[in-house]
Amino acid sequence: MKNVAVFASGFGSNFIKIHQNIEKGIIPAKLALFVSDQKDAPSVSYAINQKIPFYVFCAKDFTDKRVYELHILEHLRKQHVDLIILAGYMRIIGKTLLDAYPNKIINIHPSLLPMFKGKHAIERAWNAKEKKTGVTIHFVDEKIDHGKIILQQSIDINHSSIEELTDNIHKVEHDLYTKAICHVLEDLK
Repeated sequence: MKNVAVFASGFGSNFIKIHQNIEKGIIPAKLALFVSDQKDAPSVSYAINQKIPFYVFCAKDFTDKRVYELHILEHLRKQHVDLIILAGYMRIIGKTLLDAYPNKIINIHPSLLPMFKGKHAIERAWNAKEKKTGVTIHFVDEKIDHGKIILQQSIDINHSSIEELTDNIHKVEHDLYTKAICHVLEDLK
């Protein structure tokens, strides 16, 4: 069984769903580490309450990205992590982690990449009056929301509000991320 780490910066609905699906045996992995850059994030409280090993850091406490990523890497190695899963982690992954985990870092993004890369993708698709948007799971590389796509699912934008669209996207994310993680884990064997 492979060891995974989940990185999140905020509420962590994808993190919670991943953890639940690991606990149910749907995702054949061990959640070995949770990493966050926000000590007050609800996802950190969840990790503590669930007794998931965690590492929380503040980027401002380090001289640069390389230094804090070296600290993260120490924790990843200590827990023998095979795959990194980004679930709302709002920092760009740097060379240190990319070199240590080539093609072993995956990310979820709430749009049909390459459209609407970066922040506020749902709002930008809504404001652009797009007919479709969706969810993309991809490998992380040195560019933002750019790496090889693992899975995508489109969603018609026929909702009465942006909140309804956002809720629908989160539902799709939870199922699609589970499928993508299982697929990637199978390839790691």
